Amino acid sequence: MNSEQNLTREEAIAILNTPDEQLNELIERAGALRKKYKGNHVSIHLLTNARSGNCSQNCAYCAQSCRSHADIEKYKWVDDEKLYGDNTFVHDHKLSRHCIGLSGMKFSDAEIEELASKIHKMKEEGTHLCCSIGFLTKKQALMLKEAGLDRINHNLNTSRSNYPNICTTHTYEQRVNNIHMLQDLGFEICSGGIIGMGESKEDVVDMLLDLKEINPEAVILAVGSDDLILPIEGIENAVTAMEVYNNDFKGLGESTIILGGGLVGCEAAADYIDHGVKTMIVEMKGALMPDITGLYRTAVHDFIDEHGGKYEVNAKVTKVGKDYVTAEQNGKEIILKADTVVNAMGRRNHSTEALESVINEKGIPVWKIGDCVRARQIGDSVREGWTAAMEII
Repeated sequence: MNSEQNLTREEAIAILNTPDEQLNELIERAGALRKKYKGNHVSIHLLTNARSGNCSQNCAYCAQSCRSHADIEKYKWVDDEKLYGDNTFVHDHKLSRHCIGLSGMKFSDAEIEELASKIHKMKEEGTHLCCSIGFLTKKQALMLKEAGLDRINHNLNTSRSNYPNICTTHTYEQRVNNIHMLQDLGFEICSGGIIGMGESKEDVVDMLLDLKEINPEAVILAVGSDDLILPIEGIENAVTAMEVYNNDFKGLGESTIILGGGLVGCEAAADYIDHGVKTMIVEMKGALMPDITGLYRTAVHDFIDEHGGKYEVNAKVTKVGKDYVTAEQNGKEIILKADTVVNAMGRRNHSTEALESVINEKGIPVWKIGDCVRARQIGDSVREGWTAAMEII
């Protein structure tokens, strides 16, 4: 590290390339930085999703986009009873902040005036108010500032060079300019990024260096997860469920075998069946989706049954070929054949210790969201990601 104790780009990349045998030392140092700057204290916030869905932008990661198929509620304004009730709850329970999230890129002056009047009313209770909102004009930002808004969340999301790969309806520079305009007006800024969207380690560091220049009050880490690859002979012959989706189902053939009958495997099977592919699921446990309960599990299971999907349970995969699978079932070997084999055995979360070390070196608080905390259902991750992003503001 240089004499000013600021990480260079090369030093930051070296941290991200820390070999596995040195991870314990890195984790220990990252923990020391967290304790130095944050101790053992946490802030508790409450989120009100004031506007949901139908955003015109095509940000690849966002459930609020009109291009997204995520199962979320869509509405222009949450009712006042909910908004003001949440604000009173924040005040009465002495929470740190009331966070208000609004989907969308641009807003009319009339819409901002309406939001400002609501903020003014909520500030009467003395709550610290924050908004996650799209691009504002200076006039609109001043309306919110004068109404009492304290903080605004606006993320960079990735590096400047990688940004066109995740969004084409606006630019990285627009985001940076919006943040600088808000800072000049005196707003606190929360900003961060999402990792796991095909960027390189150099992209991660470049984004962090830009965040350092912005000097936000907080950083979001959403580094995601990778496909779980179990040590099974020939597993490299299977494609992953994500590769199938990324290739728009090309190359599946007329039939496929899915390894893993959890929710990911069963959702993939339902999708493949809907695309006319004969599908067989192989699950080690005694039932499909054994860890899922409720009506959704029933609906997915019924769809597979009613549309010709097949499955073998209590079957432990022992070998994988490009067009076959062998498994042990009730003490006997079974051989299953198909055009392709898909690995849907689960997800493994990405480690965040190296990133936290880089960010904590500057004394900036870090929040982790989504699959990097724990791999889970897509619907859960979407809801948690949106909620947690709001909590930090």
